Amino acid sequence: MTTSRRSLGDWLKDFEREAFRLETLDDYSQSGGVEAYRAFLAGEPQPEEYGTAGWLTTVGNATRSGKRMYRVHVVSRPLTDHLRFEFGWGYVRNMTAGEEFFVLDVTDQENPIPEAPDFWLFDDTTVGAMRYDDAGKFLGADFVDTGTRPEFLEYRDAAMSAAVPFSTWWARHSA
Repeated sequence: MTTSRRSLGDWLKDFEREAFRLETLDDYSQSGGVEAYRAFLAGEPQPEEYGTAGWLTTVGNATRSGKRMYRVHVVSRPLTDHLRFEFGWGYVRNMTAGEEFFVLDVTDQENPIPEAPDFWLFDDTTVGAMRYDDAGKFLGADFVDTGTRPEFLEYRDAAMSAAVPFSTWWARHSA
């Protein structure tokens, strides 16, 4: 099933044109930024190290070299605490490095991709299917064979056609 000996980290640094991410979970709280999430829940300021996270370097390096990094998050309201954190702190922070975000809000509409898993799609050719436990802890990425790639391209295209830019959505729903 594996198409590459490269890790997810390798792909995030070495893709050529674009990296697309589909997020479908309501809680990734055990997958990074745990201390920042605790601060968010406690009403404390963002920890300084959260604002200088390595992800910002990865995104900034890619976007400065003309590559595109973008994602769609499938959500329904009301947002979980973790999604409020991810959107209000994470997405806003990551946008400063050039990452683009879109929201597919299925609160009042049918989800056009209900069977889609979380994944990264690199240059329309390589898929890293993401695995998480029930608590939102990242367990790894499985690189799927090229025969399944068309279905992931369809997931991306359907998500992008139904999603709205994060900034527009957040302006309406952040309160």
